[in-house]
Amino acid sequence: MESKKVLLIIEDDPGIQKQLKWSFDNYETIIAGDREEAITALRRFMPSVVTLDLGLPPDPTNASEGLATLKEILQLAPETKVIVVTGNDERDNAIKAVAMGAYDFYQKPVDLDILNLIIDRAFQLKALEKENLILTKNIEEPLKGIIATSEKMQDLSKMIEKIAPTNATILLLGESGTGKEVLAKAVHHLSDRSKKPFIAVNCAAIPDSLLESELFGYEKGAFTGATKQTKGKIEYAEGGTFFLDEIGDLPFSLQAKLLRFIQERKIERLGGREEITVDVRIVCATHQNILKQIDEGVFREDLYYRINEITVDIPPLREREGDAIVIATALLKRFSDENGKNVKQFSQEAAQLIESYPWPGNIRQLENKIKRAVIMADDSTLTVEDLDLNQADEAVEEEFPLNLKKVREVAETAAIKRALAYSNNHVSNAAKLLGVTRPTLYSLFSKYGIEV
Repeated sequence: MESKKVLLIIEDDPGIQKQLKWSFDNYETIIAGDREEAITALRRFMPSVVTLDLGLPPDPTNASEGLATLKEILQLAPETKVIVVTGNDERDNAIKAVAMGAYDFYQKPVDLDILNLIIDRAFQLKALEKENLILTKNIEEPLKGIIATSEKMQDLSKMIEKIAPTNATILLLGESGTGKEVLAKAVHHLSDRSKKPFIAVNCAAIPDSLLESELFGYEKGAFTGATKQTKGKIEYAEGGTFFLDEIGDLPFSLQAKLLRFIQERKIERLGGREEITVDVRIVCATHQNILKQIDEGVFREDLYYRINEITVDIPPLREREGDAIVIATALLKRFSDENGKNVKQFSQEAAQLIESYPWPGNIRQLENKIKRAVIMADDSTLTVEDLDLNQADEAVEEEFPLNLKKVREVAETAAIKRALAYSNNHVSNAAKLLGVTRPTLYSLFSKYGIEV
């Protein structure tokens, strides 16, 4: 039988103690009457949620003891959700407590139904954070720098692991912001060239007139201003990996020269006559539709077949079930540490928005939004408002069936997979999130062909 959730109630009034203990009998309720008892109970029982009356002895009319207790609780167990309970004239102290890291506050007189709702939401958020932490820690990081829980990205990671040790030329295809350069670096790190240079050139970021000299280098006197011999980026990648990003933006006039280099692994600097042999692994990437560019006559077909010995299609973030919230959690910690902030968590509504948002800018957009939210945050919990997302403006239209049976199948399948992602494939926890029994959930697995 599953143990009850542990709730610590810090309250010095014996009458209120009994009332709260009786009202919250669905939890394992621990009572503490002062600061010393509270800290002892915290160390012993490690409760997920604490209710704290700021008016503690020796002077219940002064909130200093309660605030000191809150500070000590958060130092010992920073992930604990603390709900402070105050009198009607103590709103300033309640706000101060939230600024210190309390989850929420509630003013007396106590309405047990409302307080129960706040406590229940705190437990739900705590469970969500715990599951996301488990996902982040327990998932074997498939590739350096990549956080992935979705089936699509796990499969893609396995593919990268297989092709990385080879010398095959790879073409990475995907929308802007999906992490093409991160995958290119993963290929490099998993290859026997990992101790040699990884050199990246973005074809879209360099003016056409400079790109040739940037890639191939030049000899002294090759053009006005060429005062010394200069190696190109391809030469600097000797022995390692050369990453040509946004190759779909490569000028047509340069494509023949690049094709010759890929075929022969030899280059000539601008103004030079000597052929230079270069040993590099080539990885290319683009968000463009190369086949359409070939039809339009702006990309060479023979170059296309040279650069895509193996093609890797990177799915957009909206198609990576469960990845957005896990990536967001990792980014939250990273940006909080980098900026010296005390931002520790998302509100439940913010977590749900992150998961449901279509992210047209993919991981790059998610990264920018989380970074901004952390920098601007005034609290330890990021809210929907902090994320500054307009879901209506960014909504994407999806094909949706009109047949009611099919609609239900699509919706239930998506909900089940989301619950499994939240619960790290823990069936009991997934059933709770969905509000069904384990037998019912197993029946749905069978019905929709879902494997766990």
